[in-house]
Amino acid sequence: MASKPGPLTRWPWHELGNYKYALVAPWAAYSTYSFAAAKVRGEEADLLSFFVLPTVLLRLLYTQLWISISRHQTARSKHRIVSKSLDFDQVDRERNWDDQIILTALLYYVFNSFMPMTQGLPWWNSGGLVLTVLLHLGPVEFLYYWIHRALHHHYLYARYHSHHHASIVTEPITSVIHPFAEEAVYFGLFAIPLLTMMATGTGSVAVANGYLVYIDFMNYLGHCNFELVPKVLFDIFPPLKFLMYTPSFHSLHHTQFRTNYSLFVPFYDYLYGTMDKSSEDLYERTLHGREEAPDVVHLTHLTAPGSLLHTRLGFASVASAPLVSRGTFTAALAVAERPLAVLASVFGRSAFRSEANRMGKLSTETWVVPRYSSQYTSKKDGYAVSRLVEKAVSDAEASGAAVLTLGLLNQGYEMNRNGELYVIRKASLKTKIVDGTSLAVAAVLHTMPRAAKDVLLLGKESKVVRVLAQALCEREIQVRVADEHLHETLKQQLRPELHSHLALSRSYSSKVWLVGNGLTALEQERAQPGVHFVPYSQFPPMNTRGDCVYHTTPALVVPGSYENLHACENWLPRRVMSAWRAAGIVHALEKWGGHECGDAVTGVDKAWRAALAHGFHPYDVRCQHHGDGAKLQADADAN
Repeated sequence: MASKPGPLTRWPWHELGNYKYALVAPWAAYSTYSFAAAKVRGEEADLLSFFVLPTVLLRLLYTQLWISISRHQTARSKHRIVSKSLDFDQVDRERNWDDQIILTALLYYVFNSFMPMTQGLPWWNSGGLVLTVLLHLGPVEFLYYWIHRALHHHYLYARYHSHHHASIVTEPITSVIHPFAEEAVYFGLFAIPLLTMMATGTGSVAVANGYLVYIDFMNYLGHCNFELVPKVLFDIFPPLKFLMYTPSFHSLHHTQFRTNYSLFVPFYDYLYGTMDKSSEDLYERTLHGREEAPDVVHLTHLTAPGSLLHTRLGFASVASAPLVSRGTFTAALAVAERPLAVLASVFGRSAFRSEANRMGKLSTETWVVPRYSSQYTSKKDGYAVSRLVEKAVSDAEASGAAVLTLGLLNQGYEMNRNGELYVIRKASLKTKIVDGTSLAVAAVLHTMPRAAKDVLLLGKESKVVRVLAQALCEREIQVRVADEHLHETLKQQLRPELHSHLALSRSYSSKVWLVGNGLTALEQERAQPGVHFVPYSQFPPMNTRGDCVYHTTPALVVPGSYENLHACENWLPRRVMSAWRAAGIVHALEKWGGHECGDAVTGVDKAWRAALAHGFHPYDVRCQHHGDGAKLQADADAN
């Protein structure tokens, strides 16, 4: 929203949310029916009206490709222009990027219905193409330049254009984020060649829709935060610099504000002396680029349907909210995702960079193994997945990473003995492998109700279970274990003086249950009303009891200095990070020399104190169901 919103700032369908597409539906249905009916009768069909819907779908897909490619490139960082970070506020502000696509579709339908000269157009007319090019280079670019300069007058800027300039670091979709009145003015400009083409009888369906795609292309290109226009184009045809802008050229407008006003053709900035003098130098520097070695790599993987499109490279608005495992929208994502999952399995031969962040001088990256949780646990795919993970470890060392954290199932004992296998196979491994056990256990201890004197420990034998049981016993909290095998295993692993705090119990009367993966609905039914389910696993339990309290998986609130975080980590909310991922950051900041993998443990208290010292905070969400609804209580105090 602009700093002082003026008239017609809000889009007319703002309150409709995603139901705004219903505005297009009647027009699309009628044009499709009319087209089909005309074909049946052997009459000439109206191509322009019929192709509005395919063009809308093309532009939506096309825009999403720009978003994904841009975010992939900025995660790699070599040709990044502006080093500042994006945030969740910008993602929210730019989530209505499709409004202008809906607007042009509706206007095309309306004009086609009430202006006879737009009906019965041929597929192609070369005269219309020449006319559109000339009118765009002349009146459209000229008028846009002066309108744009007027929008930077403090009165109009505060009421309209400041909304667009709230984004210092631009993404392709930043280009179309404007108040409704401003966007309507821009469409009026773009209508000049379109209506002139129709009035002169040179109109065609291909040029009318192709002009929209051209505007999208140039808009998105100019708002990428990385340079991609090859220098060879300007070497072959030097005057091109007057006719085509670059991402670095337009980025200076967003950082300097009073330069580089042109739409797509810099000629008018050269002509009126508003071209930023550093434009060419910035272009050269960003095109050459520079490699940035990550200090920390967090290795994760895809989880369930919806997770691929939930990554930072997927749908921006989806990635900025916690991943949900159920619901109509998730089912829709799953349908769209299946073909992408097949492609990921076929072509995804290595982990891909999904996110790049900074915390002071520390550089961190998130890499995603393009495989699902079900493939990790599958006998058929298990070996291939393990090879992918091992390759990612080698790639992380080659990139210069000081620390690699193993997230989710990448640290499975059966796969790599909690990461120890990589250290054994390569004793000279410089990258420190961190499984995050210490900080995860510390987060669990600070999630439990403070008054708890005894807990029920459920789950399978694992490193986290062993360290957690030991920490609880050392704090003189009675640990009840229902599984006889797990009890005997823990008894052998714990020091003799701690055995008095470990008990085999068939009673499910404890008010605090510490649970791992695979907690069944049948087990939950044995809990008394009011029981706290506290997961120590990386995956949350299924919530089946409406009278019990479900806590979040081990997680921490990230410090305010952690930059460029604008996507949620799986089911966790904004600016909350899994304890396993945070452990690698703390490990690197503290410059600890050893690995935390296999049986090695950094130390629960040591890891917790270090995390707090670096600005991390405890986090917990307690979810208690009431009928069909749910009550969420967030607790981010220092426990």
